[in-house]
Amino acid sequence: QMQLEESGGGLVQPGGSLRLSCAASGFTLDHYAAAWFRQVPGKEREGVACISRSGDTTNYADSVKGRFTISRDNAKNTMYLEIANLKPEDTASYLCASDLPAVDTMCLLSPVAYLNVWGQGTLVSVSS
Repeated sequence: QMQLEESGGGLVQPGGSLRLSCAASGFTLDHYAAAWFRQVPGKEREGVACISRSGDTTNYADSVKGRFTISRDNAKNTMYLEIANLKPEDTASYLCASDLPAVDTMCLLSPVAYLNVWGQGTLVSVSS
């Protein structure tokens, strides 16, 4: 069974940092494109970062460029999201997702591009 499991969320003060993990099981993560999304109740799910199947391409939402870094450890079958200089508006549930891409060197930030498998999310709260 294909599964993704997020971890690493928590309560952080503004200006702090976190590293979120997304562990894949039942499939090989680097055979797929993958992405991180965040969800706030009452708002649309927002794609924040993605990595292509090839690993050569990453894309970021404008709202997080320069602060978020997506990476993948193929040996651990795990994807990461490093978040620096956290802001209160980063408070959300962060979810990872993966799917076969149309092009190996591309990835998308739209939730509709990831129908294959989603994790349950890890909560990040930024507050002083």
